[in-house]
Amino acid sequence: MKTASISKYRPFPPVQLPDRTWPDQTITTAPIWCSVDLRDGNQALPQPMSVEEKLEFFDVLCRVGFKQIEIGFPSAADTEFNFCRRLIEENRIPEDVTIQILVQTREHLIRRSFEAIAGAKKAIVHIYNSTSPLQRRVTFSDATREQIRDIAIEGAKLVKELVPTIPNTEVILQYSPESFSDTELDFALECCNGVIDVWQPTPERKMIVNLPDTVQWATPNIHADMIEWMCRHLKSRESLLVSLHTHNDRGTGTAATELGLMAGADRVEGTLFGNGERTGNLDIVNVALNMNSHGIPTGLDFSDLTSLRQVYEKVTRMTVGERHPYAGELVFTAFSGSHQDAIKKGLDRREKETQGDPELAWGVPYLTIDPQDIGRSYEAIIRINSQSGKGGIAYILDREHGLDLPKTMHPQVGKRIYDLADELGRELTADEIRDAFYRLFANVELPLSVKDYELVHHTTERGQVACSATIELYGEERKIHGLGNGPINAFVQAMQGAGMKDFKVTDYRSHAVRGGSDANAAAYVQVQHDDGRILWGCGIDPSIEMAGLKALVTGWNLLRA
Repeated sequence: MKTASISKYRPFPPVQLPDRTWPDQTITTAPIWCSVDLRDGNQALPQPMSVEEKLEFFDVLCRVGFKQIEIGFPSAADTEFNFCRRLIEENRIPEDVTIQILVQTREHLIRRSFEAIAGAKKAIVHIYNSTSPLQRRVTFSDATREQIRDIAIEGAKLVKELVPTIPNTEVILQYSPESFSDTELDFALECCNGVIDVWQPTPERKMIVNLPDTVQWATPNIHADMIEWMCRHLKSRESLLVSLHTHNDRGTGTAATELGLMAGADRVEGTLFGNGERTGNLDIVNVALNMNSHGIPTGLDFSDLTSLRQVYEKVTRMTVGERHPYAGELVFTAFSGSHQDAIKKGLDRREKETQGDPELAWGVPYLTIDPQDIGRSYEAIIRINSQSGKGGIAYILDREHGLDLPKTMHPQVGKRIYDLADELGRELTADEIRDAFYRLFANVELPLSVKDYELVHHTTERGQVACSATIELYGEERKIHGLGNGPINAFVQAMQGAGMKDFKVTDYRSHAVRGGSDANAAAYVQVQHDDGRILWGCGIDPSIEMAGLKALVTGWNLLRA
């Protein structure tokens, strides 16, 4: 924004609440959740959902565990009305789920809404009218506060009058002073209390007072002050459910909701993945999984978040961003080398520690939750590009391809492979990493290769083995022989006899390759050149002896690369 433009804006006034208590509160229990995907989310779509798509989404929301679902604005369009009727007439609403409909406080719209919900076991009738000074001035042509308050009161009276016309439906009233976020608190209170006086809720028959952050004008702490102020001053507080409905204009929908709950709210409205007008609604997935990450049960099941995201993207034709909390494609992915190394160490250590304590508290660097708990897999956590490090590449080779590289081999392998990613200018796939490892570090046969190898374990020297090998060195074939205390040592002695030994073997490891189609063994041999250079070579073969030999030859060749 240009500096000259800033003069047109004003700071949002703070709430005078010096004895605020919400900063000392913590969230210990989940609120009542209400999905507004099928109404608020749907009306924000470039192409609204069809009835069939809404039915599919409704079923998904029920499976997730939502007990209150705002299904639409049935008085606004035939599609909305017909969807509501299909839910009721086809008995699609589970016994423990309450549908919610939205309607402006206008007589003909309220009457049409009652026609829509007739026959439902239980329904929330959500009435609203705009209350802010800006809306009063612009939308309602300078209407007075009294006129706006009376709209709310008359709407509540009509709802109460119509309840007996659908005797088989339990009606719960919800009132929203729309644009509460920039309405004077005393006037928002006046409107809400006027509706409360009409409805006369009781602790057994509660009313919902919804305080929407329709447009985010202020920081989350001011929103929390507003919620705490209202909770203190509303009539019949014990007979009310105070509800939050935060939008995300300032990018703080989650924070505003969490602080609003600390300030005394009982209920939360929002959508999956934050779909909604402008920058969207509160993302209920985000808030619920934040609670889960602190050990708080929410009643919502996001254990298969990938499938949920697929349904959402299909019926809404929206996409979940790659960095979207919890659900994004890359949120459990580390490209940074230091992050990758820490994640690998954390996962390896946890795997060992949980064998003795299955209930061990979660603790892996850079991962606030276990990705498996929401249907993600570890295979996608570490991915490799030019910013990656040795730990991440070793992790991929281990988890994806069953190759457990010695730790001191990680830098050697890591540098070559992330140099390759840098050269290509893109991320490497797990298979590309495996292929590069095999090409650069496993069974390398130039300039030296073994054409034939024979090992004799029974010799005149006790504990010794003899080897006889046909090798090709720089295109020339020759035979070498050696005697040693094992297969690798015997070959080293053969190389020494042929004038080829300018190194010493300083380490050796081996293991079975996990998850491969063949029963291969992997061996790793560390060689130190006479000039001090230290390198690892890897050999892979069905025979553990041949794998070790190939690892030694690879190390020798790499010293000459």
